[in-house]
Amino acid sequence: MENVWLFAIAVFTGFFAINSPIGNIPVFISLTKQADRKTRKNISKKATFTAFIIVSGFVILGKYIFSLFGLTIPAFKITGGILIFFVGFEMIRAQEASIDNQSEINFNEGISTSPLAIPILAGPGSIVTAMNYTTNAGYIDLLVILVMFGLIMWLNHLAFISSDYLVRFIGQNKIVVIEKIMGLIIAIIGTNMLIQGIKLAFFSGETLS
Repeated sequence: MENVWLFAIAVFTGFFAINSPIGNIPVFISLTKQADRKTRKNISKKATFTAFIIVSGFVILGKYIFSLFGLTIPAFKITGGILIFFVGFEMIRAQEASIDNQSEINFNEGISTSPLAIPILAGPGSIVTAMNYTTNAGYIDLLVILVMFGLIMWLNHLAFISSDYLVRFIGQNKIVVIEKIMGLIIAIIGTNMLIQGIKLAFFSGETLS
């Protein structure tokens, strides 16, 4: 039982480092600032649930999915890195950026799937982390992984639906500054993931096809 708790703590820590709820708040605010409160809540529910389903699928069937479609970790990291860089780049750009330029009436809730659920919440980092923990994992370990990621998604949901209070407390102008800084950090994370994928492709002996 003690080993299960230690494993649970390790898994939670790993997922938290990749998907810090506080760190994801500025991203959520940036993507949903034209939406009303009810819409933001719906987006948060859809995004966190979709991310949970995606990662759960890879936890249970990840090895078979990669094998069936001929996917590789390097290719996954490279693609995910490009997508994450694009999200960060859009956040850094002026406010008329495409992901922000949506009226409240015609707001597209599709952002709950992309880019919020994937690659922000269920990106290569989360999926690779989950699959790393599934190596030689038993049924109890798989359940622990699913529960810990579900807990992380629940914490993200709580952080997202509380983002209104954060905006009022900090102020819109400071939120814009935070948004730009987070955009830069996210773009760097994407670039770093891209570099890691290229390194894996050339130095691990694993090909992209």
